[in-house]
Amino acid sequence: MKKTLILVAAALMATSVTADVVDYVNPLVGTAEKGEGGAAPFVGAPFAMTKMIPQTRENKMGTMAYLYDDKTMCGVLASHQPTVWMGDYGYVSLMPQVTREVKPLPEDRKLPYSHENEKATPYYYSVALDAVQNQQIKVEFSAASRAALVKMTFPRLVGNRRVIVQGINLNPKLGDWCNDYGPRLKGEHGWVKVLPERGEIIGYNPDRQSEQIGPKLPNFRGYFVIKFNKPFKTYGTWNKNKVHAGIAELYGTRMGAYVEFDGDEVMAQVGTSFISIEQARTNMAKELQGWDLAKLSKNTRKAWKEKMEKFTLKGVSDEDKSIFYTALFHCYQYPREFSEYGRYYSAFDDEVHEGESYNDFSLWDTFRAFHPLMTIVEPKLTCDWITALLQMYMEGGWVPMWPNPTYTNIMIGTHADAVIADAYMKGLRNYDVKLAYEAMRKDAMVTPEADTERRYGDRDRWTAYEGRAGMTYYKTLGFIPDDKTAEALSRTLEYAYDDWCVAQVAKALGHDADYKQLMGWSQNYRNVYNKEKGFMLPRRANGEWIDLDDHNRTALTEGSKWTYLFCVLQDVPGMIEMMGGNEKFAHMLDRNFAEKHYKHDNEPGHHYIYLYDYCGLPWKAQELVREHTRVNYHNAPDGLNGNDDCGQMSAWYIFSVMGFYPVTPGSNTYAIGAPQFPQISLKVADANLREHKLTIEAKNLSEANKYVKRVMVDGLVLNEPFIKHEQLMAAKKILFEMTSQHP
Repeated sequence: MKKTLILVAAALMATSVTADVVDYVNPLVGTAEKGEGGAAPFVGAPFAMTKMIPQTRENKMGTMAYLYDDKTMCGVLASHQPTVWMGDYGYVSLMPQVTREVKPLPEDRKLPYSHENEKATPYYYSVALDAVQNQQIKVEFSAASRAALVKMTFPRLVGNRRVIVQGINLNPKLGDWCNDYGPRLKGEHGWVKVLPERGEIIGYNPDRQSEQIGPKLPNFRGYFVIKFNKPFKTYGTWNKNKVHAGIAELYGTRMGAYVEFDGDEVMAQVGTSFISIEQARTNMAKELQGWDLAKLSKNTRKAWKEKMEKFTLKGVSDEDKSIFYTALFHCYQYPREFSEYGRYYSAFDDEVHEGESYNDFSLWDTFRAFHPLMTIVEPKLTCDWITALLQMYMEGGWVPMWPNPTYTNIMIGTHADAVIADAYMKGLRNYDVKLAYEAMRKDAMVTPEADTERRYGDRDRWTAYEGRAGMTYYKTLGFIPDDKTAEALSRTLEYAYDDWCVAQVAKALGHDADYKQLMGWSQNYRNVYNKEKGFMLPRRANGEWIDLDDHNRTALTEGSKWTYLFCVLQDVPGMIEMMGGNEKFAHMLDRNFAEKHYKHDNEPGHHYIYLYDYCGLPWKAQELVREHTRVNYHNAPDGLNGNDDCGQMSAWYIFSVMGFYPVTPGSNTYAIGAPQFPQISLKVADANLREHKLTIEAKNLSEANKYVKRVMVDGLVLNEPFIKHEQLMAAKKILFEMTSQHP
């Protein structure tokens, strides 16, 4: 696919504005099957609670609702699925139809379309669907955070003008039995009701596609109100393939409603809530303000423009601008808003509370670069997110690892510890610090239920919150044994980093005994390094080593022995010394990249390029930054090499093209790489929310000049390839002098 500015032409005409930074965003990046980006053309405000997307297939854990390769569409989905490996919940969809008979099921109602007739932006989407007799149905929509507006234009003099609403999907093929991750629970039925006198379809969806890996939530509902701007000619409900004409109310497991109209055009307001039907109506009234699609698009566009304008690029091609601003678009999707004008439903105690909340934290991924990026440009939101995590701790007993929207036990480690430590050490403390340390300390000190009785495998059915599974062995043996706990080697390495994070806050707060103990545990990484083999390797409880090959990875989380060889964020100098010093360490790093062991498509190795700074070879990092910012990111549907994982992949790109990276969140230190654009200016805000502009200039940058000769911060030369957070936040200008020669 070529440049994406053509995708937004119609939207720009509709909103009567001129092109600017928002219009470089290409929401189709990362939506192709090739590349496995796991993204979707989301429409809605930044961090929207409910995201509207075109639906080309029925989604589930492992499948997004939109795939660029698909040739048909079956609906417009109000979705809460954060990423491809997590489940949707509380969703609802609607689809126009002109057939004589009601065809409610997705496989029967789907219509062909061409990408030539598709326009995608962060604030507006449109598509022409091929209907009957060579005529098309045009679908357009825009959205705010909790509500959306959908416009459907039907062909004239053809069939019945109908809208199908689907409120729940427990499909035996895709729902009750989820092939990827085992059987789903049956759950309770969804409910839908047609209110002709109000021109509404209302209902709720209790489905959580990942419910089998979390606790039961009897009160969970995704409520919806869909209000039309025309009276109903006829209506009915449906359950599976059975249609109930004239029946206004129905319960079911794969069901919904339908309405028919006179005229060629109909609009639908979609309000969503996790609190109640009335709250969904309130959200709709507050956010939509009538039937003006152009106005809604303009307002949402304005919200995106405000975020995009935090960064200004100079001397950059339109193609690179699209890659950059699309990455920023991905960074502003999650965590999602989960509160509704002063109240929120908590999926941790199954109750409604006063206050603000956020959800869908992909912490195993995002602690590495996304959250550190947000401490620079969104310090207030960073504190709000920590408050939300602490609310989850108070309501459920533990800070979650990956809420979706409740505990799931997906991934390993308690990396909220890293998010909190990174924010605290940077002076961001507008949350309950005492409570934060209490929660972090519990992660580090309290063993999970039945810790020595369960392996706690990835995506096991829910039994209890696992926290740091295998902690009993971690504390007594100094490592987690592979014959006792799943993903033992990866857990050992990541727990050691988490302990270091908690230790930093313990020291700052004067908890000296905790600090000493935690710092001791943070060295447990040494207990899984096999000097003879030269790799981090798993061990059995009796101390025996287990060698790893491509067919033996049960001890690892999404990676190989190369993926985890350098996975010591908290003590890079100690790791280098342990592995034999700078020369031997650099040799293994060289092999990692030269032999193609480095996998940028997953997160554990995202800091590996920058480790060359620590062993005296920063120029090698500079070479690799140039290579990997280019080969892994493109302005095309397959333009992400790997799942974006709620902004982590994109945040890596943003940091790397700026010229520095947070190897160790919590240390306030960034490793210098090499800027990839002549000039980037960004609005940074300190702990007191005072904002100023920081300009990063790459002098003499060219294809040949990819190496850094010198770095100056407000005129002062950096004497080592690192910059402190305090320097960064105080700086007005960082000047990189580029050269074609390396030492």
